[in-house]
Amino acid sequence: MTIFNTLNTAASALTAQRLRMDVVSSNIANAETARGKLVDGEWQPYQRKMVEVKEKNSFSSMLSRAGNGMAGSGVEVTRISEDESPFKLVYDPAHPDADDQGYVRMPNVDPLKEMTDLISSTRSYEANVTVFNASKSMLLKALEIGK
Repeated sequence: MTIFNTLNTAASALTAQRLRMDVVSSNIANAETARGKLVDGEWQPYQRKMVEVKEKNSFSSMLSRAGNGMAGSGVEVTRISEDESPFKLVYDPAHPDADDQGYVRMPNVDPLKEMTDLISSTRSYEANVTVFNASKSMLLKALEIGK
């Protein structure tokens, strides 16, 4: 374990949470986008995206964990997946994308869920900034001891 391990762990979490906030922002921006992508000549609504995060597993982190029982290698984004829940059907016969019954398929984005995810990722980001600053402060105090 190095003296910068805490900084590296907090930095990886900051990166992951920032990406999570970016994806949530994209979901909110496209919550009313009925034409998200063209598939086989037919427009599909925007599909909600989700960030999947897992703990980094490197050999050195496993060895460190086995030696002193402490984890702390950080996190990494494994992938950004699409939510497979069904699209919302909205009755709007005047819409250009309406089907024969007058229903339009709209994105499966729930603004309330997105705002909850945004608040969660913002709070996690803030917590990791606090960890980063506290670690930096401790390292600076350690350097002052040597004067």
